[in-house]
Amino acid sequence: MMHSERKYSFLKAKEKIEAWCAYQDRCHYDVNLKLISFGLDEEDRSRLISHLISYDFLNEQRFADAFVSGKVRIKKWGRVKIKQHLKAKQVPDRCVSEAMKNVDMDEYLNNLKSLAQKKSALIKDTGYLKKQKIAQFLYGKGYESDLIQDVLKEILND
Repeated sequence: MMHSERKYSFLKAKEKIEAWCAYQDRCHYDVNLKLISFGLDEEDRSRLISHLISYDFLNEQRFADAFVSGKVRIKKWGRVKIKQHLKAKQVPDRCVSEAMKNVDMDEYLNNLKSLAQKKSALIKDTGYLKKQKIAQFLYGKGYESDLIQDVLKEILND
């Protein structure tokens, strides 16, 4: 990994990273990248990450819960896309599974249905082509194929 020039003293880095973590929940992966950008060596990064965990500035489960909740509520993402993004951030599987349990299925299915209906209204094509375009959009949002098929049957009255 490329080591950048040290930008901050240990104490200044500690102060900055605490503020960054206090502003919004972060995951270990993002915090480590941020500390690398500060030019800190492995030992200092480990010390700071341990400090952040012990003072509850950094909590993977809390991050996963907030991430899942925000992506479902605001971005209207599906579970597949959410899991992929959490995996890319190296969030432990147990945290991801736990956070996924908190997804309200009624809200989740309503999101899927309203996205499908909005997309359907925008597509001029008919029949199979329309169905395929809506499905492609919903796959991109990260919804599961069985749920997509169910909602397409419902809104396209097959």
